[in-house]
Amino acid sequence: MLIGLTAATITNVALNFRDYGYNNAIEKSKMTAEIVRDGLTAHMVNGIMDKRDFFLGNIANIKDVENLWVVRADNVIKQYGEGLQNEKPRDNIDKKVLKEGITLRQSKEDANSAILRVTIPYIATSYGNPNCLSCHNVREGDVLGAISMEFNINNVRQTGAMTIAKILGINLFFIVVALWVTHHYFKPYMQLFENLQQGIKRARTGDFSFRFTTTLKDGGNEVAEQMNTLFEKIDDTFGGIKHDLGTFMTRSNISCSDPLNTAGTIIRELSDVYKFKKTIELDNTKDEIYARFIYILKEKFNFDHFALYEVDKTAKIRRLVYITDHQSFCLPGVDNNSLECRAYRTNSDIYSTDFPHVCQNCSVNDKQYTCIPFNINDDLALTLSFSAKDMQTIEALNFDIPSIKNYFEAAKAVIESRTLMDKLRDSSLRDGATHLYNRRFLEEFIDHSANQATRIHVSYSILMIDIDFFKMINDTFGHDAGDIVIKSLAEILQTSVRKIDLPIRYGGEEFLLLLHNTTQEGALMVAEKIRTTFSEKKFQFGSETINKTLSIGVSHFPSQADSIWKVIKFADLALYEAKNTGRNRVIEFEDRMFTGGDSF
Repeated sequence: MLIGLTAATITNVALNFRDYGYNNAIEKSKMTAEIVRDGLTAHMVNGIMDKRDFFLGNIANIKDVENLWVVRADNVIKQYGEGLQNEKPRDNIDKKVLKEGITLRQSKEDANSAILRVTIPYIATSYGNPNCLSCHNVREGDVLGAISMEFNINNVRQTGAMTIAKILGINLFFIVVALWVTHHYFKPYMQLFENLQQGIKRARTGDFSFRFTTTLKDGGNEVAEQMNTLFEKIDDTFGGIKHDLGTFMTRSNISCSDPLNTAGTIIRELSDVYKFKKTIELDNTKDEIYARFIYILKEKFNFDHFALYEVDKTAKIRRLVYITDHQSFCLPGVDNNSLECRAYRTNSDIYSTDFPHVCQNCSVNDKQYTCIPFNINDDLALTLSFSAKDMQTIEALNFDIPSIKNYFEAAKAVIESRTLMDKLRDSSLRDGATHLYNRRFLEEFIDHSANQATRIHVSYSILMIDIDFFKMINDTFGHDAGDIVIKSLAEILQTSVRKIDLPIRYGGEEFLLLLHNTTQEGALMVAEKIRTTFSEKKFQFGSETINKTLSIGVSHFPSQADSIWKVIKFADLALYEAKNTGRNRVIEFEDRMFTGGDSF
């Protein structure tokens, strides 16, 4: 601003000096023209016009007048002749002034000189003193002649230059003084601002260890102290937050240059995981929890093709919980032998991007895939498999693995609790000696499945099985021997039926078998196989070897009755018929066996 003011001042002074020099020369030219006019008039009146050259020469010696000459107009030349040699027009300016009767000015300037040329016409007039028309044969307003003068205005320009130099010097002096004063008094504030800027810049990256300093003793010092207090509190608080977040979020894929932003993102993820955990804690079964987890994979992590498996560590079998389509990730044998799953066997994440065909049991050959194992407890584990069509997509999905494992971790305790509850419930529904389902399970199964079986046209064949003369074993060899026979029959039942069939210990030495969707001929074949296998079984009690036989009654739902309980009663009647007709045989229910005395 000071430099701009100085430049404006200098420009104004320079223009004023130039105008002053020109205006002074113009005024001097006007005065000189009047003196010449009056002098020439006096010479004419006194009859000494032939002496005018001396007069004009003396006028030309006036200070600052470089050159002076007069010229005659044509009407004067006609009346008095051409005059002296130097009174003829010298250039176009003289001619134009004589012709038009106007005053013309012309300046010539270079580095060393400045000349102002002024040419003024003499106009004839009868007004005033002298009366021009009394001596000249002209009309009012005619041009009698002109006077041209050249003035040297270089001294004015030099004076202006010196003045400008002084002004510039004075202004520069005050500029230097002003800058020094500004620097001296404002530098501490600028240093404080720079200090604040540096501290805030580091704070944006999460570093609040910066401390502000200043030499100011006024409000600036108070600002620095307050900022230091604020940064100390934030640093202490943020340090605790980072430690606590590390405790709660053991796995995280969140990392950026701004720890505050990182902390905010982790807190949001912790909140989501917490909400997930609070939700699944109210779910009744593992399958409901798995359904929540599948929803998270779809909606939060945008998984398109994935499968979730539940691994029974004890039996070493794997159960498919969910798959997005019918394209399995693994070859069929893996479900029957979980050790064939590389992720489960090695307990490590498997990435197809690490090595081509890294898992030889994987059936996904045209896609990139990843498999993640997760242990729940000593009996149960989960395996998540997902795939993508290209490397970029699978890497984006792999980036979310730490967050996915946080959801696994949150669900671990709840799944373990539900697993224990399932075991306890399963234990209450199973016979302690044979581990077959008990009569209580049968009652729950029928209550839940009877209507559904009728609706979707599911059929069952019922086998009611009883060990012949079982009481004799207990009486002769003791109850331990009886338990051995009971367990042996239970093993034969389990190995003689499919997984979808249900062997049940109905009570004492009675067993019930529900064969799912089998024909009458098939049911009879299964019954006969069980009877034959058991009759060939030899039991060694002390020194005595014995064989036992079975009596089996067979009935069918819904061909023989529209109630499963009624069909079970029919099987019981067929069993009674088998016992009454000699035992060790299979009898299929017939209508004649039902007297209609019982109600159902």
